[in-house]
Amino acid sequence: MEEKKQFLCGVVEGFYGRPWTMDQRKVLFQWMQSWGLNTYLYGPKDDLKHRLLWREVYSHEEEGQLRILIKEAQSRGVKFVYALSPGQDIVFSSSCDLTLLKRKLRQVSDLGCQAFAILFDDIDHSLCQADSEAFSSFAHAQVTITNEIYRFLGEPPVFLFCPTEYCGSLCSPSVSKSPYLQTVGEDLLPDITVIWTGTKVISRKLSVDCLSEVESVLQRPPLIWDNLHANDYDSRRLFLGPFKGREPELRSNLRGLLLNPNCEFEANYIPLHSLGSWYRSGKEERKDEECEYCPDRALSAALHDWMEELNQPLQAGRQSSRADQRSSAQTPRCKTPDRSDCPPTLVDRLPVFPLNSSSPPSSPTKVKVETEGEKKRSNQPQGPRPGAPSGGGRGQKAQGWGLGGGKGLLSESQVRLLVGLYYLPHEYGLSGQKLLQDLSWLKANCHLVSANSKKTAPQKIDEWRGRSSRVLSLCEDIAQLHCSVVGGANRAVLYDLYPYVWDLRNTALVAKAFICWLDGRVLSDSSALGTWKNCFHLCGKTPGADLLGVESEPWAFKGGVSGEVQMLLPIGSNNELFTHPPPLFPTSRLYNIRPYHGKDKLELYRMVRQLHLRTQGVQESSALHPDVIGDRCLGPCLVLSPEYCFILEDELGVCGCVLGILDVRMFAKRCQASWMPAMRDKYPTKGGNTHPNPQDLIQLMEEDQGEYPESLLFHFPSQLRLDALPELVDVSVSRTLLTAMLTALKANGSQGVFCEVQPTDRQRLEFLTKLGFLEILRGEARSREGVVLGRLL
Repeated sequence: MEEKKQFLCGVVEGFYGRPWTMDQRKVLFQWMQSWGLNTYLYGPKDDLKHRLLWREVYSHEEEGQLRILIKEAQSRGVKFVYALSPGQDIVFSSSCDLTLLKRKLRQVSDLGCQAFAILFDDIDHSLCQADSEAFSSFAHAQVTITNEIYRFLGEPPVFLFCPTEYCGSLCSPSVSKSPYLQTVGEDLLPDITVIWTGTKVISRKLSVDCLSEVESVLQRPPLIWDNLHANDYDSRRLFLGPFKGREPELRSNLRGLLLNPNCEFEANYIPLHSLGSWYRSGKEERKDEECEYCPDRALSAALHDWMEELNQPLQAGRQSSRADQRSSAQTPRCKTPDRSDCPPTLVDRLPVFPLNSSSPPSSPTKVKVETEGEKKRSNQPQGPRPGAPSGGGRGQKAQGWGLGGGKGLLSESQVRLLVGLYYLPHEYGLSGQKLLQDLSWLKANCHLVSANSKKTAPQKIDEWRGRSSRVLSLCEDIAQLHCSVVGGANRAVLYDLYPYVWDLRNTALVAKAFICWLDGRVLSDSSALGTWKNCFHLCGKTPGADLLGVESEPWAFKGGVSGEVQMLLPIGSNNELFTHPPPLFPTSRLYNIRPYHGKDKLELYRMVRQLHLRTQGVQESSALHPDVIGDRCLGPCLVLSPEYCFILEDELGVCGCVLGILDVRMFAKRCQASWMPAMRDKYPTKGGNTHPNPQDLIQLMEEDQGEYPESLLFHFPSQLRLDALPELVDVSVSRTLLTAMLTALKANGSQGVFCEVQPTDRQRLEFLTKLGFLEILRGEARSREGVVLGRLL
């Protein structure tokens, strides 16, 4: 009887997402033993594909694995609870189904399991014809089966039942008046514990009043299945914050509390560590301040202990076998490749620089890609790169951003930043709050630094730029955090956290580039109505869903900090620009996206010239003017539309750019009025020219700026040019670069953008298609073979 009264506090292994490995579960049991947690609930993967598992017995091999798991838990003092979810397709009145269910649970019982759970959550309330005739209600059917199984197993001291109405928001008409819960409370055997999640599926807080109400209806104290840290409903969110919103005094109203954690095992150190602190604080007899549970103190204690593990050389999935280590030693991880360190056959690679409209680019499989070492050698004697940050040339930049071991060590400040950005479902940590508040303010007040604003008080401009510098600094910290996670020795943490850190890094790159661009480039609108500046935006410490005025479930607004930063951007509603699977090969190379500056021109010209020579397989000729390729590919946009050109740079400096044109009609007129006359003067047809055939060159330049149909420009007035889009292992960086430019076009009023691509350029066609571009013209563009793709903004 004493065992029955033990407060059950522990973990539910997530029923969705990737299953944890046996090694991870062993580590979990070690953690639980250290932190005083005593219960582990395990169930087969509960998706539609595996709903019939309750009908099947385990194979001999599966039996062996489950027996090991049960014994491992018990050896650590952890109660192993085996759960099944038969509610999807069971016929409650079928003696055959009941026999199958008993057979499965008897098999598990024979393996040493002494605690069980029957779960009827998230299923249809309706009964089949046979069940309707046998039972008075849906609840009656569930309770009858549960009581029968409980008796069959010998009335085990721990037996859990999850009702279909498992939280206040699912009860009809209310908790106290629900016929379903009343039947459960009256007919379910008294020693069977009922699972409850609180007022919501994911409850912000649990109060004594709410628990007293459900305890009264169920005629027993419930066990809380706590979804506070569950993240299976949002692929862009983790919850690394401490256990919060549940006072230790609630224990007197509960049979237990089981935390349903993140799907990613390594993300659960702080949640479970702080849960242990919460549980121990409720057991302490002393009532001094040190014994009271404080989420902030629990977070600091968990962080201190987690730091010892974060920089340990752990394998993905906590695998520790010699075979795994030997395999790892034989196939070293790609060391943060830029453009060629990983096998090209496994990576979606973009072709480099289609230089003209009359011939497609060389096949990427035949192009000699510039490796990191080759890039260093080819650039070594050239000194500082134009476009490098002020205060340091190329050598200094490489030294500061180098690929050395310092990049791979996670500091406590970086981990605190990570926790603040991925805190809890109903609130953000300090870093997340500051980022959203500053971004919201900068967006609302961008007219202070607009290109066409009237005189603004200097102190207002200083305030805007002060907040801007804070946002830029935080975005840089996020980029550094990404590098440290990828470059660290802990592969287990990388495997679990990388998709989230990578997603946040990409969103921060766009936000940083956009904030830099706003200063002096955004056009002030005389009317705020209908502009991007008036779109739905969020600010503060609570997620966007809570701004609706009622407490809603966290999945009402998905994405967390990344999603809210995205929604603050002019094109934030275009999810296809922001949500993509992470790359096959993580790279810790540090990237930056920023607006183009005049000093970048020489480096861009040099870069595009070298790549042209490489793709064409020719040597540089003194007869060819050094600016010819740059003037054709980049010159018109850099001179006439510089405010819509964005630069990508890595640790070595500028490595690519994307070009945009806000108004193609106006741009074409300006080209004819100023750019082409300048080119005729630069490349004269007679005397002293340095081009073999200047007349052909001028003709090609004029064709490059050919006219587009009015039917195209009416809906897609802006143009995108990818002549200097870089080729990277992490294609997402190229997508992010393009997204930054589209953000600027949208901010200044563009309603649509188009891009011309060669029909043979399949990789680039696929690249644009994944970003929401659709084919709108073929054969009517400036090139006879060109395909025009467009998308609305």
